[in-house]
Amino acid sequence: MMLARAIHFDESDMNIFHSPAGTGEWCISGGFEFSNWSEADLVGKARQAFSNGWLGIETFGRVSVVAVTQTEQSEFDLLLKTLSQHFVDVYGAPSITDAEGVAREEMRHMIDICDGQPPNTLLLVSRELTEAGVKESFRVVEPRDADLDQFAIHGSLDEDHNH
Repeated sequence: MMLARAIHFDESDMNIFHSPAGTGEWCISGGFEFSNWSEADLVGKARQAFSNGWLGIETFGRVSVVAVTQTEQSEFDLLLKTLSQHFVDVYGAPSITDAEGVAREEMRHMIDICDGQPPNTLLLVSRELTEAGVKESFRVVEPRDADLDQFAIHGSLDEDHNH
């Protein structure tokens, strides 16, 4: 299955979000965080997180751009547990079991966003506050349209580093 990881082209996320997500951190949309927000909440760095921030599932920080990446069921299960615990700790869910349904829905939403996208596809999110609530939209930047050298990890799988 495909999910997405946080990527950084520069240091701008470190300056525009209260709490930036870490490079390589698995991310979801995280729009649920803004479900009770009003225009009065949309100021400064909070506005930036609302407008275009993906939510990291390790730090629960925000990032502007994510890249689609293959994940394994074991990683999905761990992320689901982490997100469920976040719903207990931050949003007052009575138990991890109670929170798991909502967490699974959030994770499935991200899988749906990533579904069918080739690896390294970049995703951007934008949100607006409407009378009906938060409206999210997603923009896809295909790998061939992006300069992959900016975020590709270069290395060797060879154990012998003596050349």
